Amino acid sequence: MMRNMPAREAGGRRKRIVIRVLLGLMGILLIYTIYVGSTIWNYAQRIVNIPADAAIVLGAAVWDGKPSPVFQGRIDHALWLYDRQFVNKLIFTGGRSSEDELAESEVARQYAIKHGVPESDILIETASRITEQNLHYANKVGDSAGLSSYLIVSDPLHMKRAMMMAEDLGLEANPSPASQSAYQSLRSRVPFLIREVFYYVGYQLAAPFR
Repeated sequence: MMRNMPAREAGGRRKRIVIRVLLGLMGILLIYTIYVGSTIWNYAQRIVNIPADAAIVLGAAVWDGKPSPVFQGRIDHALWLYDRQFVNKLIFTGGRSSEDELAESEVARQYAIKHGVPESDILIETASRITEQNLHYANKVGDSAGLSSYLIVSDPLHMKRAMMMAEDLGLEANPSPASQSAYQSLRSRVPFLIREVFYYVGYQLAAPFR
């Protein structure tokens, strides 16, 4: 019995070490998550409305052929930029889901035309499904039209991740968060923030494999 004690003690020490390492890693992850959340929250307040060639409006859901409140808030902000001549063109992004007759960008174009924007000043892409694709295809559309500078329009808490992606794509862009975002209350913003932290961390972790 006495001869077995050292082995048991060694095994116990190893378990304690493993537990300490795991707790340490969990602590680091928690601190990093809080840090990311705070940077996303603070970045949401950043507005750089300087003249650019076009506003890139990141897609969102459409409901019965009309922009959802989230998407309408983004489009309305882009119209505000256009009316005040911060931009000369609008680039709407977003593809078509299986149940939609029109792509998100097509719905946005119809909405902008009804609000007085000439069709010649509206560009769209209809292939994207996610934020990175929104920006990728918008960049291609802009290049084809001879555009080179952009204001990125989305909800404030979405801007940090969107701007990181824009930078990775080599876009000359500045943030212009929607002033009338559908996410106004703390009750709606907190779940949005949690989701953004998850996607932001996921995007960074996937960076070496892209």
